[in-house]
Amino acid sequence: MSLIELIILAIGLSMDAFAVSICKGLAARKTGIKEMCIAGLWFGGFQGLMPFIGWILGSRFKSYIENFDHWIAFVLLVLIGLNMIREALFEKENEENTEASFSFKTMLPMSVATSIDALAVGVTFGLLLDSMSKIVSACSLICATTFSFSAAGVKIGSVFGNKFQKQAEILGGITLMLIGIKTLLSHLGVISF
Repeated sequence: MSLIELIILAIGLSMDAFAVSICKGLAARKTGIKEMCIAGLWFGGFQGLMPFIGWILGSRFKSYIENFDHWIAFVLLVLIGLNMIREALFEKENEENTEASFSFKTMLPMSVATSIDALAVGVTFGLLLDSMSKIVSACSLICATTFSFSAAGVKIGSVFGNKFQKQAEILGGITLMLIGIKTLLSHLGVISF
């Protein structure tokens, strides 16, 4: 997986957290650096941790599935992407708990909920990334990207509201699906980049 692909993947994964952060900013109305950092640390931390856990699971089973691992990566990424798009288009607006609090009991479930897709992506990392340094780099990039998008989302939400929440989630879903398709086509030899 190239650096460009990893950056695109990190941005795609951060879209759920970005959308929820916009809602948090909208609910809180008045936000500052403290609220931006709290959201960034919670969402970024979980988005960075979950792929590592998934990588551990994926790498344990790699020897059993390496003949068709590209199909698994493709299916997981496309399903995650489709689910993100479905949620953006068909879930009721503001269904997420968007209360203004940035407390532990509010942020923990939101952080877990927005990072479940990162756990599944981590399983594909177990099939694609073969060293500890690569997974640590990937998780660090995902964490930093999500921190940035989440912190910005809180501020954007407090200023502009949730006007672009659905578009952000749809873009994230499409991005994950395209990476899944590219992974499959690369392993099948259809494309070579």
